Amino acid sequence: MSDTAVKPQEVVVSSVANTADPGPLGLAGFALTTFCLSVFNAGILNADLQGVVLPLALFYGGLGQLLAGMWEFKKNNTFGAVAFTSYGAFWMSFAGFVYLIVPKLVEAKAANINEAVGLFLLAWTIFTLYMTISSFGVNGAVNAVFIVLFLTFVFLTIGNFANNASMIKVGGYLGILTALLAWYTSFAGVANATFGRVVAPVFPKKR
Repeated sequence: MSDTAVKPQEVVVSSVANTADPGPLGLAGFALTTFCLSVFNAGILNADLQGVVLPLALFYGGLGQLLAGMWEFKKNNTFGAVAFTSYGAFWMSFAGFVYLIVPKLVEAKAANINEAVGLFLLAWTIFTLYMTISSFGVNGAVNAVFIVLFLTFVFLTIGNFANNASMIKVGGYLGILTALLAWYTSFAGVANATFGRVVAPVFPKKR
């Protein structure tokens, strides 16, 4: 065999190196879906129109992020893989719970439905807390997204458990801010890769 023959492990490394960064896709799906839902949580639009969030939660925030998470696994990015796969599943489960289960609970006149929503959000708040801690090792832009996302979940969780519309409204506005930060981070990833230089800084952590 020739000395210049490519070893199997070298093929794998080359393949991964030539894989486009799935991060901007995952962030974009997360941002858009979060923005639309947060507009309703903030009380900016009539809640009767909230059904527009369902297809976004299933396909862009859900499936799109899930796929981004799978590609992050291929790129050996543990943080991105866990984050995008989990939040993709979050949006899918959110859609299933709010649009399929909650109406049946309302029809059955189940008591304290708000506590079930609060429990759902509390579990995701806990997950987001340790992802926020881990995000300090990524970059400043991602870190900002997770800090505000954690606060969003905190206010939404408390608001639902307490059945407090004001707390939920605050959570809605924080969700809008989360979406804007995620959109910026997604834009930075696309623009920087496309132009081959830093167009929008993400404030990388010093190693």
